[in-house]
Amino acid sequence: MTISAFEGLLIRPGDPGYDAGRTVWNAMVDRRPAMIARCASTADVVAALRYGREAGLEIGVRCGGHSFLGLPVVEDGLLIDLSPMSSVHVDPASRRARVGGGALLGALDVGAQRYGLATTAGNVSHTGVGGLTLGGGIGWLARAHGLTCDNVASYELVTADGAVLRVSDTEHPELFWALRGGGGGFGVVTSFEFRLHPVGTQALTADLFYDLDDAGTALRGWRDLFPGTPRQATPVARVGRWDGRPMASIGYVWVGDPDEGRQLLTQYQSIGKPVQQRVRELTYLDLQTQSDDDERHALRRYCKGHYLRTLPDAAIDAFLAQDNNPGARMTLNGGAILDVPDADTAYSHRDALVEFTTGDDWTDPAEDVARIAAARAYAAGLEPYTSGSYVNTIADEDATAVHRAYSPAKLTRLQQLKRSYDPDNVFNRTPLTPSQ
Repeated sequence: MTISAFEGLLIRPGDPGYDAGRTVWNAMVDRRPAMIARCASTADVVAALRYGREAGLEIGVRCGGHSFLGLPVVEDGLLIDLSPMSSVHVDPASRRARVGGGALLGALDVGAQRYGLATTAGNVSHTGVGGLTLGGGIGWLARAHGLTCDNVASYELVTADGAVLRVSDTEHPELFWALRGGGGGFGVVTSFEFRLHPVGTQALTADLFYDLDDAGTALRGWRDLFPGTPRQATPVARVGRWDGRPMASIGYVWVGDPDEGRQLLTQYQSIGKPVQQRVRELTYLDLQTQSDDDERHALRRYCKGHYLRTLPDAAIDAFLAQDNNPGARMTLNGGAILDVPDADTAYSHRDALVEFTTGDDWTDPAEDVARIAAARAYAAGLEPYTSGSYVNTIADEDATAVHRAYSPAKLTRLQQLKRSYDPDNVFNRTPLTPSQ
């Protein structure tokens, strides 16, 4: 079994590297594709796609493999693996980066930081650039410079019929709209062109920890500081266990001069009665990799997320609820996210005040039901105060989940574009059209 004009590596069941090639970040996913096509070029993607269609195989596309649902890995199907296409070329003069469709966020960060540059990226360096960007892309630079998708100047896209398109605001603008947060489903993005920003190489994190009895006051004070928060700061609140005891924390992440970032600390220290604080100066690259171990591969994972347009006291109380709470985080949105008109991109919920996420990881399959139920129950406590969810946090293969990620008008437009560019639903392994 060969693929005409394919110069990459074909891996079949029983071949060396097969199990590694089908393994993704969430260890709950255990599917066996009929073939893995590790593509070395755009031409390889075209050839593999053509072969998969002619052979009648369901097709999945993998970059970093961080989808909670493991959507790229198709049982008895064709897995188009972009990971060999991982080049990052940075032009410091134009502040642009050309990034291969299989690159990971860490490679983009390292390439740009050589020149003190960066663009908004997620907070785990082994996440794929492609999946993050196509869903929108939230990170520590979003309040200062917009979402990841807001910083894409152009895409190279292979469509379902094998055409190779350059997509930008002037070339195939409808596709450009859809690729900016639409979650995929319109083709295979083989490269991205990003705008970069001079952010320097330094960062600062500040966290103040509270006993739960004092945490409500702290969270309300944290919320009340939102209006005057500089865009370089991303306020963060967490609830979980530290040193074996349940606590909550408030704080912020600052990208830039740490001395400037410390100017916020006095305001935070005046809130409630913190039992301890942790303030760290670190490089931007260290900031971007500090969660890598916690978010490592080979763990079973589940997540629920919400957007909230307001943060009433009752929502704070629900956030602090401790009935089998698996831990959670809230981060402030706004800033440059709101600078882009809502109608300009498929991404929805630009008007969200905060994003809430809760999730858990474990190793024993016998714990699956209990762990998932606990996360769902906790997230349900905040449901009355929510306005939607982020497509990249969908962890339930539920046809209704996508309706929380997009407004009705945007979802209708996405579905119309899907029918236009992929009438046979070749790319059905995406959050927009998950295979049931």
